[in-house]
Amino acid sequence: MDASAPIRVAIVGKGGSGKSTIAGTMARLVGRTGTPVLVLDSDPLPGVTLSLGTDPEPVPPPMLQASRQDEMGQWGWAEGITAAVAAQRFSRPAPDGVRVLGRGKVGREGSRPTLGASKSFWETARGLVHAPEYADWTLIGDLSAGPHQIARDWAPYAQIYVVVVLPTAQSALTARRVAKVARLQNAEASIVFVANRVRGEHDVRHVERLIDHEVLASVPADDGIAAAERIGVAPLDYVPDAPAIGAVQGLIGLLEPALPPAAGLAYPPGAGTCRV
Repeated sequence: MDASAPIRVAIVGKGGSGKSTIAGTMARLVGRTGTPVLVLDSDPLPGVTLSLGTDPEPVPPPMLQASRQDEMGQWGWAEGITAAVAAQRFSRPAPDGVRVLGRGKVGREGSRPTLGASKSFWETARGLVHAPEYADWTLIGDLSAGPHQIARDWAPYAQIYVVVVLPTAQSALTARRVAKVARLQNAEASIVFVANRVRGEHDVRHVERLIDHEVLASVPADDGIAAAERIGVAPLDYVPDAPAIGAVQGLIGLLEPALPPAAGLAYPPGAGTCRV
């Protein structure tokens, strides 16, 4: 398969909806086309690293080296660091040529030890919107559960928000909230819904009734994917021919047509203030 056109996607939804599995699998499938892929992992849980089949993020997080704290306690770039340099220097390799950049995982000490890394990650996500070094890269963001990070502008690169929703009322309620916040945050981005772990067309229709919107694609409930998740192995390595893998491959083909008519850059360089 030839290299595909780069797209910039944020995968969002309720916790446990399977968004990290979809994000990691999508990243590797796109990587196999020859398109360079950077996964932006802002989720404090380690889901996407497992789905990618790469090692857990180191402790302390590498992005901590990108920041410095002045005498007033304010975080800023370390000397010589820009968004592109941070992404190049502190991202880690994953299979199929993918790179993954993490904000740092929350451990027993809570989030305070990762504040500097979070600041650097947030600034990097913004800086990559206009970085010429990443103009031909596909960016795939795995955001934390719910609308919190969307509201705080953790995915300014997103041309498309992919809202993953299960055929349950709770998942659908979160999906509707997430979509509403995404529309308010970035009116120029497209928002699409993906029904996950469905067991037939009746589940797909059920999801559409719950969210009052058509879904772009559906991913079937798959025992092979569930088994891979239980043992902590990337689904693409454990069950490469699983029906769910094929569905994610099909989803990739639907995303480029779903791009907004003017898939421009909604944020000028340096705009805004970091909120972690």
